[in-house]
Amino acid sequence: MAKTKTAFFCQNCGTQYAKWVGQCSSCKEWNTIVEEVVQKEDKKGWKTDTVAKQANKPLRVSEITQEKELRLDTLDQEFNRVLGGGLVPGSLTLLGGEPGIGKSTLLLQIALKLPYKILYVSGEESQRQIKMRADRIQPNSENCYILTETKTQNIFQQISTIEPDLVVIDSIQTLHTDYIESAAGSISQIRECTAELIKFAKETHTPVILVGHITKDGTIAGPKILEHMVDTVLQFEGDRNYVYRILRSLKNRFGSTAELGIYEMQGSGLREVNNPSEVLISKNEEDLSGTAIAATVEGMRPLLIEIQALVSTAVYGTPQRSATGFNAKRLNMLLAVLEKRAGFKLGAKDVFLNITGGISVDDPAIDLAVMAAILSSNSDIAIEKGVCFAAEVGLAGEIRPVQRVDQRILEAEKLGFSKIFVSKSNKIGLKKTGIQIQKVSKIEDVVAHLFG
Repeated sequence: MAKTKTAFFCQNCGTQYAKWVGQCSSCKEWNTIVEEVVQKEDKKGWKTDTVAKQANKPLRVSEITQEKELRLDTLDQEFNRVLGGGLVPGSLTLLGGEPGIGKSTLLLQIALKLPYKILYVSGEESQRQIKMRADRIQPNSENCYILTETKTQNIFQQISTIEPDLVVIDSIQTLHTDYIESAAGSISQIRECTAELIKFAKETHTPVILVGHITKDGTIAGPKILEHMVDTVLQFEGDRNYVYRILRSLKNRFGSTAELGIYEMQGSGLREVNNPSEVLISKNEEDLSGTAIAATVEGMRPLLIEIQALVSTAVYGTPQRSATGFNAKRLNMLLAVLEKRAGFKLGAKDVFLNITGGISVDDPAIDLAVMAAILSSNSDIAIEKGVCFAAEVGLAGEIRPVQRVDQRILEAEKLGFSKIFVSKSNKIGLKKTGIQIQKVSKIEDVVAHLFG
């Protein structure tokens, strides 16, 4: 029998120790060190050729041939956009998100639509449960095979029989391999199962998508090395009180990490939102104070979002500062600029800020819209309809230029806006536009234009 070795691992960060200690020296967490048995033997998780492969030789950069990268189209525009154009053969993609947010629904929906042969492996749900969801999404699909299994050796056996074009694992925390004598979901099991799947993906050029659990802090559960091992890490997020879900890329070896995909949760699955600006802006016909429209950019996609502010006299003595979907520290900075540079006394008032639609934005180009919404609520004067903003505000009260202003202007024009406020320093390459471009240099100019 193969010799076994006992090792101690931190359940929080994955650091290995030779003996038990009370506090992890790496992440400083207490009582997270657990003992696991690691079995040392030849691993045969995925079949390999018996013929020894020729060792790779170093090549000059000029000698390396580069072929056009072929991608697997998922028939989902939002998913393709976040991935960078589709799934790369042999890649490993990790999808994380809160329980019940729609991770399994999204991947099953993609698997049912694809004309390729898909193997959907579930270690959490039975085949009947998945069948109920499939009937709700797309009942007729001949290319999707459902397997309920948690042992990697049995999964690879079925893969050898079916030879799928795409493998979906739901989820990586439920898998276990015979070559590690520890419970499923432990650090060593997650690391070993992922290594076996990487070996399979690279040798067969078959893309693999993994579903990962998250912790209470919102990070993907398991060792941090899991995120380093895979090629792409996606985050599926959203508020349970809203029907919209956002797909973000946290790591992508084959594309940008700035892209954003938006879905709408419906009874029949997730609907792609091709024009998110229309759903993120309310269609209220009444003129309401405290509302401003900002032109932002997520990845390559320009968006128009609605920002709401409420300014009221502080009743309990200490003024409150609350922001939903916006950085609270940046809100405090903008309030200080308004008080110092524009002369508005907001120190004794409560300020509440909200970005509608349940999304979070960190683009500094929405600074001017945030200030305009606060000033509108403070003076109780509604901003004229058809006006939007795209500019950053500096500590001196100056209006700073933002990147890709032409795209923001075109998006505002497409949605029927008549005026957009931008920085005077922005260089605009558009020749003819149907929207009035109002260039301003300091916050006092904006106040004069909006509130006279």
